[in-house]
Amino acid sequence: MILESIRTVSDLRKLDERELPILAQELRDYIIDVVAQRGGHLSSSLGVVELTIALHRVFKTPNDKIIWDVGHQCYAHKILTGRREEFASLRQFGGISGFPKRSESPFDAYNTGHSSTSLSLALGEAVGRDLKGEKYKVVAVIGDGSLTGGMAFEALNQIGHLKNDIIIILNDNEHSISKNVGALPAYLMRMITGSFYNRLRKRSYEIIKKLPRIGNKIYDFLYKMEASFKGILLPGHIFEDLGIRYFGPIDGHDIYLLIDILTRLKSINDGPKLLHVITKKGRGYKPAENDPAFFHGIGPFNRETGQTIEGYRLSYSELVGRTLAKFARKDKKIIAITAAMKLGTGLYEFEQKIPHRFFDVGIAEQHAITFAAGLASKGFKPFVSIYSTFLQRSVDQIIHDVALMNLPVRILVDRAGVVGSDGETHQGLFDIALFRGVPNLMMLAPANAYELEAILEFAVNYDRGPLLIRYPRGQLAEVEGFSKSKFIFKPGKIVIAQKGRDVAIFALGDMVRIALQSADLLAQRGISVAVINILSIKPLDIEGIEREILRTRCFVTIENAYRLGGVGEYILSAIHPKLREKCLFIAGFPDCFIPHGTIPELLRKYELDPESIAGKIIECSGKKILNAKKKASRRISN
Repeated sequence: MILESIRTVSDLRKLDERELPILAQELRDYIIDVVAQRGGHLSSSLGVVELTIALHRVFKTPNDKIIWDVGHQCYAHKILTGRREEFASLRQFGGISGFPKRSESPFDAYNTGHSSTSLSLALGEAVGRDLKGEKYKVVAVIGDGSLTGGMAFEALNQIGHLKNDIIIILNDNEHSISKNVGALPAYLMRMITGSFYNRLRKRSYEIIKKLPRIGNKIYDFLYKMEASFKGILLPGHIFEDLGIRYFGPIDGHDIYLLIDILTRLKSINDGPKLLHVITKKGRGYKPAENDPAFFHGIGPFNRETGQTIEGYRLSYSELVGRTLAKFARKDKKIIAITAAMKLGTGLYEFEQKIPHRFFDVGIAEQHAITFAAGLASKGFKPFVSIYSTFLQRSVDQIIHDVALMNLPVRILVDRAGVVGSDGETHQGLFDIALFRGVPNLMMLAPANAYELEAILEFAVNYDRGPLLIRYPRGQLAEVEGFSKSKFIFKPGKIVIAQKGRDVAIFALGDMVRIALQSADLLAQRGISVAVINILSIKPLDIEGIEREILRTRCFVTIENAYRLGGVGEYILSAIHPKLREKCLFIAGFPDCFIPHGTIPELLRKYELDPESIAGKIIECSGKKILNAKKKASRRISN
């Protein structure tokens, strides 16, 4: 196999060109094999195999910088840059990340995981390079989806203004090869990327601009004429108007054409250039080609059939989408909004049944929130569903455009808490600390399906201000201690999941299940544990919490979020000072970025699993509790 001979990119550059298509197929096979076992982002990675080979063949990486937007398409890049064997540990605890990571390899120019960042990073890299007088190429690879993000347009605006030497690869994978990718555009592409044409163009423009009084006017006129002529056969007016030379579109799976055009673009040093390539998501694997959205981010699957291996059970996201669709059929004011995550947030059923009240705004979380604010001001009931990690992008909009005006926008915080294999960039651990200090904003965290449905029903009719509902990633879990009959939600009130006398565990959201399992372990040691579901982060039921603390000898808090700025700290700051002495510890994630791994592995590592919680309670107070119980039993026997 050719792939087995590739230990780093220097080996790639030694290959005969005739071997490159074979290498591309071997890369695809290897990626499919590993992702079938480990899960990951398959469609996007299969779509850029030829482009990745061409980039590393033409550019002298890692000295030349390749900056991947989002980074979920970087699998071929990782394999070709010295991580072929390590790739088998993809997204596993202690294994390599599913995204570019600077600490992992010098070929990973930046850590990425969120979209629309590559152009700003590339411009910063290029300006820094030029200020230091260094000589290397900067290439940003951005998809058409990421280009919908406002940050990308902000960067394009400055790139066109500053005119630094940057190459932008626009990876357009939403459509099949367009009709204008043919003989004439290909000929034109070779002509306008040729050295003779570009030397002549540059020299002519330099002479024209030096003409007294009229030079700049003639230059502007000719530049617009050139852009208009190219626009007859090629798209890209918007980039030319911004001051970025446009080239393309070309077939992103024609490896020889890619190498040819990239080599030509590399030699053009007069300002920013954009190459538009057309690729197909899931290329080379029919199930992924037929359903690229399903294979965008997928768990382990059967390679032969494309079917996922895990048994199906309704997820929190799907429950939300299904419940909202049910309510929306009766209530014409309900509107669902997502930021390019229709499938991930479970809103596809809403779109199918009420399409005229469903809005996918693209990768634009800031716009989604403020768009919802405008709808709320008109009497509608907007529900905005965004992953916790992406909600970080809309902090100002939630404060300024929603909470400040007290508009009833319903914010659905999907994948709150650790999410597992996607790692640092995707863990949903910041939302509580970011938003619990925002005035007017109610924050809720249901522990199970019954509570989630009841809170959604409450949210439909709540119009006194904004409301935020956080729920975890994954399949719905049965939580013992809760009735399966209709749950009646009372805002600002705790829920007693289990009564006890010795220790009170105050738990939030999906950690209620962990608390109940910890209580079972402690019961085996003769320790009676009360489990209290906090449910309402804000308003916080201070009176109810103090009442339960008084009933027990000590208490702890646990949450699937950071300790700093979390609910545990909130409780300690709000209860009576004398009651704080009963607190054994606050359990949550420490002040560091949490790596990738399965959720159970991460809970164990950071001592948030039932065994760790129970053990720590015994360590901190178990002896005191057991001694008190022994004294009490002696008094009774006497």
